[in-house]
Amino acid sequence: MAQDAEHPLTRPEPAGPRTHAEPGGPGAPREYRMEELARLAGITVRTLRFYRERKLLPPPRREGRIAWYDDHHLARLRTIAALLERGHTLNGIAELAEAFDHGRDVADLLGVGTPTEEEPVRLTPEELAARFEGEVTPENLAAAMDLGYIGTDGDEIVHISRRLLDVSAALVREGIPLAEVLTAAARVREHAEALAELFSDVILRHAPEEDLQRLRPLARSVVEAELSLALDRRLQKAGRRVVFRD
Repeated sequence: MAQDAEHPLTRPEPAGPRTHAEPGGPGAPREYRMEELARLAGITVRTLRFYRERKLLPPPRREGRIAWYDDHHLARLRTIAALLERGHTLNGIAELAEAFDHGRDVADLLGVGTPTEEEPVRLTPEELAARFEGEVTPENLAAAMDLGYIGTDGDEIVHISRRLLDVSAALVREGIPLAEVLTAAARVREHAEALAELFSDVILRHAPEEDLQRLRPLARSVVEAELSLALDRRLQKAGRRVVFRD
């Protein structure tokens, strides 16, 4: 991404006491005037205005001439600070913010009442960026969202599967670009859907539908065993090619 033009970022001011206004009365979400929000985020009011002009922040709630900000705005400002520390440019952060703001909702991602053996993972944007150093781009985010890997829940990102998250991060650490990991994941998804359909058809020809959940470990064992054998065959072929070249 291109380096940003000069902007009015200054050294963060020390955060003051956690004062805030609560226009809605007891129990209402905490809300802050611009000066209070800037103080809590450790930035200047000028920098806050600049972020708002760059559309790095969602619009505040208006009450007459007063703009009220909430904890979502505060979390976004802290995310911006963390990403800047990691070397992201403001242009890049703006693109990421837009991708997150238009991402899939977590309810749509997980589905309500859907049984699963996978453990979802909640991450902040900066935690996601730390796992995939230099690879969290709007294009990769869009691909991950299209696959249903990630969704948004307020200021957090939810990944559908800890195992898939960990494997993806491990492959990136091995030097494989995240874009290629996601492209391969899309192909794996197609084959996995076909295998699930095949397994379901076989079971439903001989057993009631409620047995599908109980018997799914058998399907997983078949797939794991066949994949292991296929990798053995692939490695043997690769070994023979090395011998022939030598």
